[in-house]
Amino acid sequence: MDTKPITLDWGRGLLEVNVPVWADILTMPTVVAVSDPADAIERALSHPIGCPGLEQIVAAASKPASELQVAVTVSDNTRPVPYNSDRGDGILMPILRCLHRAGVRARNVVIVVGTGTHQATSARWKLKAFGKAVTDSYRILDHDARASDLVEIGSVRGVNVRINQQFMNADLRIATGLVEPHFMAGVSGGRKAICPGLVNLEATRLFHGPGFMAHPSAASLVLDGNPCHDFALEVARRVGVHFSVNAVLNRDMQFAGVFAGALEDAHRRAVEMVHRHSLVRIEREYDVVLTHGGEVAVNHYQAVKAAHGSIPVVKQGGIVVLAAHNGDPEPVGNEDYKRVMAILMDCEPGKFTDELRRPEWEFIPDQWDAQKWDQFFNRIDSFRNLIYCTLGIEPNQLAGLPLLSGRQLVPAGMADINQMVQNALEFALKKAASTVNARPSLAVVREGPYAVFSSIVGNK
Repeated sequence: MDTKPITLDWGRGLLEVNVPVWADILTMPTVVAVSDPADAIERALSHPIGCPGLEQIVAAASKPASELQVAVTVSDNTRPVPYNSDRGDGILMPILRCLHRAGVRARNVVIVVGTGTHQATSARWKLKAFGKAVTDSYRILDHDARASDLVEIGSVRGVNVRINQQFMNADLRIATGLVEPHFMAGVSGGRKAICPGLVNLEATRLFHGPGFMAHPSAASLVLDGNPCHDFALEVARRVGVHFSVNAVLNRDMQFAGVFAGALEDAHRRAVEMVHRHSLVRIEREYDVVLTHGGEVAVNHYQAVKAAHGSIPVVKQGGIVVLAAHNGDPEPVGNEDYKRVMAILMDCEPGKFTDELRRPEWEFIPDQWDAQKWDQFFNRIDSFRNLIYCTLGIEPNQLAGLPLLSGRQLVPAGMADINQMVQNALEFALKKAASTVNARPSLAVVREGPYAVFSSIVGNK
């Protein structure tokens, strides 16, 4: 079989694999990276969209700048947001410098990591993500959705919503993030920095509930009629965000744009850009799909984004090979996630949502993720039609997850992700060939979880 070499993202590194020459490489449109990110960020801050600049906002506040309490919410380790200015494209330090020029004191600024229901981030990650200049001079804390001191903002769609106290009580509230396709909220960034980033568990229960997750408009790049988007936006409007800064990356994870200003106006502009460069047109479905979790797949919990994104590409009953680095200290997910995945494995593929709808079902915070996995398995028909390749999860833990482990396809103890993926792909092609009695079709999803295929977004 004639082959051609390809490279795919694997965390912050690359993996190399040979694929048949007849494989289709599905890739996002090319978007040229910004040549001078630092200059682009400064220009975005100086010419905000839909609102005055930060210095003007500070000057117009009811308190002297030196007394102003400021909160900046940032994304956690599940989003590759360019925050650290050490690389030249960081969006956080320019915001802090702007506040400093306006007279705001560093001791009056708090940076809140919008973890939602995710685990708190480590000091090591904060240093790497934000840089020493930030971690040495500013308070940084992680949101806790279960905290007792969250601030009530009233009922939204019948749910009592509470917000992180440090953020809600600040005189000036700034939201930051990354705008990219999101498989249930349409796109990330903007209002998602607040909801689910800074909300209470009860609000998350609705946002990640079975009704929202099963809604046909809760899909990548869809905002109109998307219940996740509508709920998050209403919560963010209640909170009142004074300023926002969101970055956009291209298919090679390079800095492609920055949008600063009013929460909704700036986010809308970023979304327009993401629409243009994320859509991949496909003409058919494939027997085998090779994809990867990119940098976002810090654990199995996050790898669902790549799996779910492959649904329009893979045939019913097809096979998906997924490579994920899973480099988080907890490479599977938290205990709630492990518990709900065990329940998923007791169900037939595609039947987990029925379990959630039973009157006696008790909400588990991470059940939404298992519901998305279930939608994926409903497509491929079998847990073992997912060949999951990782070095980050030990074999005994992989045995408790719905998948065929790539570790079973290499010699015991081998720590070569390239060989694991190569063997998994060859295994998948042989298995598919025995089913279709012909040469199986193969698609390689170059951008993994970041690509959006036309059949997901309908007429968008």
